[in-house]
Amino acid sequence: MEPLKQLVRFGWAQALSCLFPVVIFASLAITKFVPLPLLPIYDWLLLICLLMQWWMIRSGLETRDELKVITLFHLIGLALELFKVHMGSWSYPAEGYSKIFGVPLYSGFMYASVASYLCQAWRRLSVELVEWPSFWVVVPLAAAIYLNFFTHHFWIDIRWWLSALVIIVFFQSWVRYEVGGKKYRMPIALSFVLIGFFIWIAENIATFFSAWEYPNQREAWSLVHLGKVSSWLLLVIVSFLIVATLKLVKGRSSTKPTVAPAKVRVNSSVAKTR
Repeated sequence: MEPLKQLVRFGWAQALSCLFPVVIFASLAITKFVPLPLLPIYDWLLLICLLMQWWMIRSGLETRDELKVITLFHLIGLALELFKVHMGSWSYPAEGYSKIFGVPLYSGFMYASVASYLCQAWRRLSVELVEWPSFWVVVPLAAAIYLNFFTHHFWIDIRWWLSALVIIVFFQSWVRYEVGGKKYRMPIALSFVLIGFFIWIAENIATFFSAWEYPNQREAWSLVHLGKVSSWLLLVIVSFLIVATLKLVKGRSSTKPTVAPAKVRVNSSVAKTR
């Protein structure tokens, strides 16, 4: 029974951490099947997201530091959306007052909700990073992955090379987390894959509810190509690397560093990032 209890505890922590994405999906479902007055759908979604963000800060579910991270992801996601819509990768066909160059402002919250999940899961599961690579490796890697989402339209797509590089860089890295007072660990690369896969599932739900549509979904909804998992995997890696780096920087600036010199590896290489 104990393993089952631990699974329930883990699932509950994950469910609480996913509160923002759940609200977004629920809003997409409601606005698709229930006509709302006064405002177009995209504007209602933006209003709901803003109210949800305000409530999460007001209730203490998110901290002000986490809000800074989430805002950063909103801007990163919005920039990507503006470019991708301009290039015809996908579109937002409905009308809305809050659309800029064809992109509704609520779309940034879909990226921000990923950051919200990472920040909250990090706190609730007392996440620690083991054998985390150097800052000077992690930041350029995250930047290269993000830039490839833009540059592959004009140059070669190097996502598979970047994926291989991720495996090499994080080959010895683990994420350690706590459930019910017990410690568990998982390879960082595996956590990337799992989160990316579940976001792909969420993407199918979102497109079904007309959050956006791909060119092949204009006539009728169809399953998002499985190849998109690689895109979400890389985006998750960018998200995780940014959150992890900011957590480490915050921890080092507010307390005495917990990361030992590079020559000490196993026991002293755990950087607590609560």
